[in-house]
Amino acid sequence: MILHLKITGILLIALSLIHIAFPKYFNWKKELVGISLINRQMMYAHTFFIALVLLLTGILCVVSAKAITETQLGNRLALGLFIFWFFRLMIQFFGYSAKLWKGKMRETVIHVVFSLLWSYICIVFFIVYWSTRNI
Repeated sequence: MILHLKITGILLIALSLIHIAFPKYFNWKKELVGISLINRQMMYAHTFFIALVLLLTGILCVVSAKAITETQLGNRLALGLFIFWFFRLMIQFFGYSAKLWKGKMRETVIHVVFSLLWSYICIVFFIVYWSTRNI
């Protein structure tokens, strides 16, 4: 599982870096012009902090995979991260409308890829938790 934690870490680091492109990719300069200043700034701030948490979690998985798999704290961390990513997976299906991707090839591919990514991350953290629960 150490290898899978390291792979997960690399994926989370990459995901954090993708957030840098969000404002331009989603055209926030134009799309967010009609909302209040506080809401616009919250979009930027929350995106920054999500990216930061992804980066730090990714680094933790890469550099501390052994500790995550061999300690009680690691076991609890794995459970917490499983719960977090499980809810993210549920949002993929129940939080976003299928109208955003159904019938659109590119968006459907993105939906499937991210559904698989969230599933993989959930599975990794759940297996780490389950296999170390008696530590």
